[in-house]
Amino acid sequence: MSALQIVLGILFIILSILLIVIVLMQQSRQANLSGAIQGGADSFLGKNKARGIDARLARITKYFGIAFFVLSLAAMYLLAYVV
Repeated sequence: MSALQIVLGILFIILSILLIVIVLMQQSRQANLSGAIQGGADSFLGKNKARGIDARLARITKYFGIAFFVLSLAAMYLLAYVV
């Protein structure tokens, strides 16, 4: 194995783990039955705070997804034509 393959493998592992962690940190968008029964504490500030955090996590998820896709294309090109 060449050094390029090792570096690309390590980058893929790190990026994959980060992508999984960020996706798991996001709140689900489905309404639970317990929230309907309890009434839920939906204040205006609570909604905006949660929406801000969720929006930031969604944006970060998009960036990591794009980075994963670009790294995949670059790895395929480099390993097919350079090595």
